[in-house]
Amino acid sequence: MRRNLALLVVALLLSTPVVTGWLVGDLTGPAARRLAAEGEPLDYAVEPVSLGVVGDRVSVIVAGVLMVLSLVLLIRATVTRKLEPRWWFVLVPLILAGVLIGLAWRIVTAGAIGANIGAGLIVLGGGPVLLILLGVAAVQAARLRREHRRRVG
Repeated sequence: MRRNLALLVVALLLSTPVVTGWLVGDLTGPAARRLAAEGEPLDYAVEPVSLGVVGDRVSVIVAGVLMVLSLVLLIRATVTRKLEPRWWFVLVPLILAGVLIGLAWRIVTAGAIGANIGAGLIVLGGGPVLLILLGVAAVQAARLRREHRRRVG
């Protein structure tokens, strides 16, 4: 059962940034879009990645199904006591980190004319927040594992 729970967690954590990025959408500003329509090339901090219209849609649908299904099954595992409820103190910061990554992806891949100020801000502000979220999750996971070893061993 532990392997199944781990797979659900991995599916949830990998799908969260994809779904978040889709929900946020392209953040290229209207002025930049107008200039691009007139033939002006846009500048990108990071060039956006696309699998084509169909590929993008399929990946978002698969990620959305994985995210919802994983969440439902993890909540069910918590209710049926197969997942210790305190593990949500690890999962929630990791899910928030995935949301931040999805948002950051959309910000750094936004087309601009000149500098993308948002990309710099998300690196300067989002980077430390991401590290804090990952640190909180790691500390909580280590604490829960240590408590489990004491009870079992």
